[in-house]
Amino acid sequence: MSRPIIAAALLLLATTPASSFAEDWRGFRGNDGSGISRENVPVPASWSTTENLRWSIELPGPGSSSPIVVGERVLVTSYSGYGHPIGNAGEIAGLKRHLLCLDRQSGELQWQSTVSAVHPEDTYQGFITEHGYASSTPVSDGEVIVSFFGKAGVVAHDMQGKQLWQTDIGKQSGTHLWGSAGSPILAGNVVIINASDESLSIRGLDKSSGKEIWKAEAKGLENTFCTPLLTSVAGRDEVIVSVPGEVWGLAPASGKLLWYASTATDGNVSPSPVLQGNTIFVMGGRRGSTAAIRLGGTDDVTNSHLSWSSEASSYVPSPIVHEGYLYRVSDRGIAHCLKADSGEIIYQQRLSSSGGFGGGRGFYASVVLADDKLYSVSRSAGVFVLATGPRFRQIGQNKLENDESQFNASPAISRGQIFLRSDKQLYCIESK
Repeated sequence: MSRPIIAAALLLLATTPASSFAEDWRGFRGNDGSGISRENVPVPASWSTTENLRWSIELPGPGSSSPIVVGERVLVTSYSGYGHPIGNAGEIAGLKRHLLCLDRQSGELQWQSTVSAVHPEDTYQGFITEHGYASSTPVSDGEVIVSFFGKAGVVAHDMQGKQLWQTDIGKQSGTHLWGSAGSPILAGNVVIINASDESLSIRGLDKSSGKEIWKAEAKGLENTFCTPLLTSVAGRDEVIVSVPGEVWGLAPASGKLLWYASTATDGNVSPSPVLQGNTIFVMGGRRGSTAAIRLGGTDDVTNSHLSWSSEASSYVPSPIVHEGYLYRVSDRGIAHCLKADSGEIIYQQRLSSSGGFGGGRGFYASVVLADDKLYSVSRSAGVFVLATGPRFRQIGQNKLENDESQFNASPAISRGQIFLRSDKQLYCIESK
């Protein structure tokens, strides 16, 4: 790290006031995994290379992970040296992951940490070419930043970029060789990792040292790619994990299975659970299913706590639940709105795109909500903005014409700014 970058990082630390947790976006889909910005501030509905674009910076490589925001810092991961989606894939021995810290106001690089791959690593073939080697979004509590790099392990840094620890969580590969996708979450001092691809396990690690606190192993974790969700009901904390055919509630301090319910999420599960009140919503599977399950049960709660189920689903993107409605935009570009209390479909409408969606699965990113608007990032056709409520209304479609790379990541929203990453660039969008 050069002296100017070190000096800039120290200056940022010294001059930046303590941030409000509520204003930050500290993990995958925000502080609580809901995908909802709770701030009451305007967020732009339109932008381009000449409108409402505050800054953009070139990234050292591609990635499907989302940026996070902690105070005046924006953090994002990427990979380089192997598996580039355009041109020669390179040599697997050269694979590296990167964690970047940027100033949110200017996009200036504050520091960068590079983590070398640990081999054997999955080769760049099949479905892994669709998302690459930096698909897990980091998480932070304002004291540490935790990143998950698959077979290279879980890596923690302090806020100035010093690596604190690196923990191996396994080097197996799933039967499909699709790689890792779920993101780490924090439950107090416990880092929770979906290591289904690496070791068919969910891990709880000590935030300070990286040492393993617990490991929950199960063959049923095969093809589980979602990010767990931390919830609390009647004073009991639970970590919710959706797996093929079931949903589990685990104790975050011990990994103990508290309850489970059968679902019709077959094949593989990518969407992450969401919560409204005391009801959890899960979806996924190759044929597709959505289920609503009340929290607070013990052991098998399928008959007692399953509120409703539906065949309508999403293959990759996660949903939003807000003011009684469950929203999602499927990987095929179809917007859905369901009643959260019954599963009744209010609308399903294909998004209107001026240039199509590029064929195949056009959406990997999950919808997020801010300023009473839904933002859905497509892989190549731009960001679609929809109105909330029971009537479908598409407000806009925003495409950054100079960037033809893939946009696989869900955006981060904080203080009216949208942080959007592609395989080439990171953008800050803000009303001017």
